[in-house]
Amino acid sequence: MVKLTHEKAIELHGFNNLTKSLSFNMYDICYTRTKEEREAYLQYIDEQYSAERLTRILQEVAEIIGAHVLNIASQDFEPAGASVTFLISEEPVENQSSEIFEESPGPLIESVVLQLDKSHITVHTYPEYHPDEGISTFRADIDVSTCGEISPLKALHHLIRVFETDVMTIDYRVRGFTRNKDGHKLFIDHEISSIQNYIPDDVIELFDMIDVNVYQENIFHTKCKLRNFDLNNYLFGYTKEKLSEKEIDEITERIKLEMDEIFYGKNIV
Repeated sequence: MVKLTHEKAIELHGFNNLTKSLSFNMYDICYTRTKEEREAYLQYIDEQYSAERLTRILQEVAEIIGAHVLNIASQDFEPAGASVTFLISEEPVENQSSEIFEESPGPLIESVVLQLDKSHITVHTYPEYHPDEGISTFRADIDVSTCGEISPLKALHHLIRVFETDVMTIDYRVRGFTRNKDGHKLFIDHEISSIQNYIPDDVIELFDMIDVNVYQENIFHTKCKLRNFDLNNYLFGYTKEKLSEKEIDEITERIKLEMDEIFYGKNIV
């Protein structure tokens, strides 16, 4: 891997055609005791993450990374779920800032102009439930893919703030190569040691995190699971005060098992 510093912009031969891809998967878990509770939860999720609201979220992401939206395709599905896709292109930038290369959290929603080129932003949602009507899980998959000099990781801070999540999996990969003015191939144009460096400290404190990085392949992976557990956050339409101690213990065990299985990516029982 070529180590690069960015006190000034790299002089390239032609366009920077490195592709940087961020995949952000969030999971929301809820315990639903009955069919009616499950249907009410799914309706709530459909309203919270409708194609209309997801479109607004992606517009905010485009604003943060300095993208011009060329086309929007959106769809709500029956009985549940939604998808939104943005085709985007770069906004003109007269003076590049070295801040775009810093391994640090990006901004929340406010006007920031950075280098970008033709690419896309997508989101897809997947509500599902356990067949015995106990656990309901909502998953949203967000992909931000850019060609050019910035990393879409600058949008990660905002995405985490927008989506309320119990478990997150985050993947970042740089593909292809570009050339400097001497024709030397560059397979990455910025330094990165961990996705965690793009997440604010106050957010990191909320999660247990695991990194799996393949530096020589420019592949970075971070898994996050909410650290503090409050059963009331996983009950829909009521609180734990309405449950017996036995029910509290059983439901807590089931929800924590669901979170662990998603976090470690395997069935534990």
